[in-house]
Amino acid sequence: MIIVTGAAGFIGSCLVAHLNRQGIDDILLVDVLRKNDKWKNLRNLRYVDYLDRSQLFDHLDNNKNIEAILHMGACSATTETDTAYLMENNYRYTLNLARICLNRDIRFIYASSAATYGDGSAGYDDEGDIHSLQPMNMYGYSKQAFDQKAAREGWLEKIVGLKFFNVYGPNEYHKGDMASVVFKAFNQINDHGHVRLFKSHRPDYKDGEQKRDFVYALDAVELILYFLQNKSPGGLYNVGSGKARTFNDLVKATFQAMNLPPVIQYIDMPESICDRYQYFTEAKMDKLRRSGFTRVFHSLEEGIIGYVQNFLMKNFRHY
Repeated sequence: MIIVTGAAGFIGSCLVAHLNRQGIDDILLVDVLRKNDKWKNLRNLRYVDYLDRSQLFDHLDNNKNIEAILHMGACSATTETDTAYLMENNYRYTLNLARICLNRDIRFIYASSAATYGDGSAGYDDEGDIHSLQPMNMYGYSKQAFDQKAAREGWLEKIVGLKFFNVYGPNEYHKGDMASVVFKAFNQINDHGHVRLFKSHRPDYKDGEQKRDFVYALDAVELILYFLQNKSPGGLYNVGSGKARTFNDLVKATFQAMNLPPVIQYIDMPESICDRYQYFTEAKMDKLRRSGFTRVFHSLEEGIIGYVQNFLMKNFRHY
């Protein structure tokens, strides 16, 4: 049996759908379903059972037939300020799961985050000193705390942490402000005929020329399955395209996928985020390639065409 936490969420539900497409349905889904629509991500999935996250540890005590835990569950809101909640939900829960997996020789793959890199001044190298990184928000710190704990304990030789960069793709409709810029751009074009982007407040970047490493969700789940099927590589790995692209590029690609001419408006950045806004992120991917992963990720344009034309324009938002 494979356990997937965060299974009703964005990456988790795409991951389960991808497992189903490979003929795997001996899967236990774990999540927290409250008053939002992410339960809809479960409707097309095949699985043996569903548990609330509060029930998982009791289940683990009574089930010895577990091959792997793919731990995608977390509070991923970069605006969350409840420190105690984030440390309990993102750090302590992951810590307890990891200990069980290590003690029982269960494959453990968990979601870390590129937010651990902070403002990027120390680079985006998954082979660098993780203890020198300075996350810019509490979410990033809650992920960093476990990465550091795993490194100190020597666990990273056996478990895999994935530092997701800016992921976009199907099954993210429920994420609100945390949804990808592609999803937001598509809806702005549908509703208003234009897209709004933040102006640059740095002289070395023109408006809309701020850069991110955008990665298509279907590439991200392929990578998770690679580490599931190849048991030897452990450690922290970046999950990005390896190529930073501008927000202007992203928006123009979205218009192109919708067969419309681009119309972009630039608006002032809120003062509340000016001092913690990232102008550049780019995953270094050398370590991943050396591990044996050779699959070529979608380019930004390819991923956006696939997402917009195969999902969003068909009002089919589920993978």
